Amino acid sequence: MQIRQFRGRNIRMLCQFSFKNFKSYKEITTFDFQATAIPEFFQTLLGDEKSGKILPVGVIYGPNGGGKSNLLQALSCLITTVVKPIRDLEKTRERVIIQQRAECEPFLFDEESKEEPTEFRIFFRQEKSEYCYCLALKQEEIVYETLHWRTIGGKKTGTVFEREGSEISLGASINKSSINRSVNPKMPYLSFLAINYNIPVIAEVQRWFESCIIRNYANPQVDRMIMLFEGEEIKKDIVRALNDMGIDLIGYRFDESEKQLYTQRCVKGKEYELRFSDESDGTQKLIAALPVFLLALKEGRLVIIDELDAKLHPKLLRYIIAMFKNPVLNAKGAQLLFTSHDVTTMKNTVFRRDEIWFAAEDDNHESEIYSLYEIRREDNERVNSTAAYDKQYLEGRYGADPYLTNMLTGGEWK
Repeated sequence: MQIRQFRGRNIRMLCQFSFKNFKSYKEITTFDFQATAIPEFFQTLLGDEKSGKILPVGVIYGPNGGGKSNLLQALSCLITTVVKPIRDLEKTRERVIIQQRAECEPFLFDEESKEEPTEFRIFFRQEKSEYCYCLALKQEEIVYETLHWRTIGGKKTGTVFEREGSEISLGASINKSSINRSVNPKMPYLSFLAINYNIPVIAEVQRWFESCIIRNYANPQVDRMIMLFEGEEIKKDIVRALNDMGIDLIGYRFDESEKQLYTQRCVKGKEYELRFSDESDGTQKLIAALPVFLLALKEGRLVIIDELDAKLHPKLLRYIIAMFKNPVLNAKGAQLLFTSHDVTTMKNTVFRRDEIWFAAEDDNHESEIYSLYEIRREDNERVNSTAAYDKQYLEGRYGADPYLTNMLTGGEWK
C-alpha cells in the first residue's frame, strides 16, 4: 500500500500522560509512550536517540470494569476541555476530527476524593519543542493550570504561563501588558489565549490538542460516522487498503440526493453497487474507520479509540496496528492508543512489551495500570520477549484478569 507523504510539517507526538482522581482512578496514574531500552521492534519507534524514542502504538487490556475506558476518557477529558471552547467560537487552527467529550468526574468511593480536584499532566512534542501542560479541575472550575516548554533534547525549561485560581503569571515569551489576565474560572487559560491572541507558542500547543482524534466503538452509532475525502488519490488509498484487508471493493460513491453511501464491486466483469447499510458490520466499521487512520498517518495525529477490536477480525486489527508501526507509512509520527479484548492479538510478533498495558480494579474499586514490561516473574526477571503473552495472560500470570484464572483453574491458582 502506498501513502503520499506530506512535507513541511515536523513530527508531533504524545510522550506521557498522568492523571489523578478521575472516575475509577484515585491515585496518580501514568501512561507512558516513551520507549524503554528493549530491542524488539526498534525500527518502528518514533523520534531519535538524542530526544528519546517514542512508541507508535499502545494497547490496554483488562476485564470489564477494570478501568480501560476510564483511562482513555481521562485523556479525552483533558483534550476536549481545551478544544471545546476554541471550537465553539470557531477559532481552531487544525481540522478537528471527531473529538468525543468526556465529563470530568472524581473518584466517588472515598469521601475525601469527592471534594478534591481532578488533576491532569501531559507531555507532548510539537514542532521543535516539548511541552508540559497541567490542569486541575473541581466542579468544572480551574483550580490551577500551567504550561512549560523546552527545546526537544534540551534541559532548560521555560514558563509560558502559570495559573493558581484567579492569579495568572506570564513567562517571558508572552509577558505583554496587552494580554488579558482576567478569564472565566471555567475556561482554560490556554483556550482563552488561543481564542483571543495570535501567539506562536500558544498556536503550536493549540494545534497539538486539536489534532487528536477520539472515537468510542462501544457506541454503535460511531460505526455509521463516515469521513469522506474529496480527490481521487485519497479514494485510491482507501480502496487499496480495503483490498489489502480482503474487502474486494473497486470504489465507492456518495449520493448527495439520497444522502447514501454506495460501495462498488466487480463480479464476473460487471459492476454492482451495494448500500453501505447492507454491508456486514465488520466492513461498515472498516469503511468508517479507515479514512481516520489514513488521515492520522498523513498528518501525524494521535488516534484514541475505545474498543477498536469490536466487530473486527483479528487479522484486520493486526493490519491497522501494522500501519502505525510501519516507518514508511508512518513517516509523520502518528500514534494509536486503544483498548481491546482481543487476546489473540497479544503476541510478541505484534507488540513490544512496553506497548502492552493492563488495567485492573482492586478490592477498593480503585483502578491501576501497568505495562507488560514492568511485570516480574517469580525469579524477579522480566517477562521474556519470546513468551506467549496471550497464553500467560489467560493463565492469570499478569494479574489483570483474575476471573479468567478462576475459570481455567477451578478457582485455585496452580
